[in-house]
This record gives sequence, structure tokens and C-alpha cells, in this order.
Amino acid sequence: MSENRRILVVDDEPQITRVLRRSLTAHRYDVRVAAEGEAALELFGDWQPDLVVTDLSMPNMGGLELCRRLRARSDVPIIVLSVKGDERVKVEALDAGADDYVTKPFGMDELLARVRATLRRRPNPGGEEAKVVASGHFRIDLETRKVTLNDKEVHLTPKEFELMVHLLRHAGKVLTHRSLLAAVWGGDYVEQTEYLRVFIGQLRKKIESNPGSPQYILTEPWIGYRFEPGEDFNDTQA
Repeated sequence: MSENRRILVVDDEPQITRVLRRSLTAHRYDVRVAAEGEAALELFGDWQPDLVVTDLSMPNMGGLELCRRLRARSDVPIIVLSVKGDERVKVEALDAGADDYVTKPFGMDELLARVRATLRRRPNPGGEEAKVVASGHFRIDLETRKVTLNDKEVHLTPKEFELMVHLLRHAGKVLTHRSLLAAVWGGDYVEQTEYLRVFIGQLRKKIESNPGSPQYILTEPWIGYRFEPGEDFNDTQA
């Protein structure tokens, strides 16, 4: 159930916005559209959508700059649409703050599945009672989506948050690239190693004192990663 969650569609091709508006509205989403980044930012400030779906190539302000501007002020999930499917462009979009990437032309069923998966991970107001995942130097409140490292809050994007939760829940275990991709992005993404490389790099910048020599997210060459959350505070007082 979408429960009328809000989606802002940003694309300068009227036929694309018409199709997306019609299809998303038919699935009970509340949809508004903008033709370029500046207009999208203005709408975003007034309307506060739950998800942004944006093209990359647009006049005035393109999708990459829109991603950067949105990410500077919000953790709203962002799905990027583009005719460019090469790895370099995907990495650039992910680096700019996008959470997912759909290459044009795309099937509507595929996009709807991506939308559902993205919004499913972003809680509605209300929700269930708070749950906490904690180990070593880290604590995550799953309801408020607050992450703390040594009692200091760490601000993460939605996808960084999901990755962080999965790593902390499996602390000390070696997680393969494929298992991480399947757990955080879904089974269709197990070959998309650029997603994982970008987001691991982003997480390291936010939680490691020296990202080039990490102490928490450790690389297991050719296999994956292992998360070491540090010693529990009580253990250091023993």
C-alpha cells in the first residue's frame, strides 16, 4: 500500500512526466512534477515529498546538481533516470546522493518495484515502537533513524543508513559483495558492485577518523567487507 505517499517527478520531457504521473497516481501515490532542478527545489521546499524521481539531463539545473542540493538539506530518497548506462555515470549519480539508478528506456513495472522498495525502507509517521541496534561504539535507533558513534550523531542518507544497519547487525562477520548488495539493494543488484563501492566509501568518510586506513569497515580482498564496531564501553572499564 502506498498510502498516498508523495513523489516528486523531475524531467523536462512532457511525455515522460505524463506517463509517470498517470502510472504513479493509478497506484495511489500523490504526484507532482517539475521540468528542471530549480523548479524542483522550490516544489520540494513547499511540499516535502517522500521520494524524488529525477532525470539527469535537463536545462538550467540538471539531475546531478539537484541531487547534491537535495542531499545538502534532506535525506529524502532519490531515484535517478537516465539514458546513460555506463558505470562512470552511475557512480557519479550515486556520489551526488542518489539512492538508485534506472536506465531509460525502462519498464513501468520495474520503476514501480524500485519505488515500492525505496519507500518501504522509509517509515511512515506513526509506526511501531522503537527498536535499537547497538554494538561497540555504535547505536542505531530504527524508529528515529538516529545513528550515533561514541554518543555523537552521524547523519546518513537513506541508503547509507540501510547499509549501516546491515553491517552492524552482522558485526564481526565477513559479508560478501553479493550478499551485501542483495540485502540492501535486492537480488537484482548482486552484480552492481559500483553501488557498494560508492556507499562503503561514503560511510567510511562519515564514521572513520582516517578513511584510508579504516578501523570499522574492513576490506576482505576479493570477497567483501567485515564490520568491527570497536570494544563495548563496559568492556574498556573492566
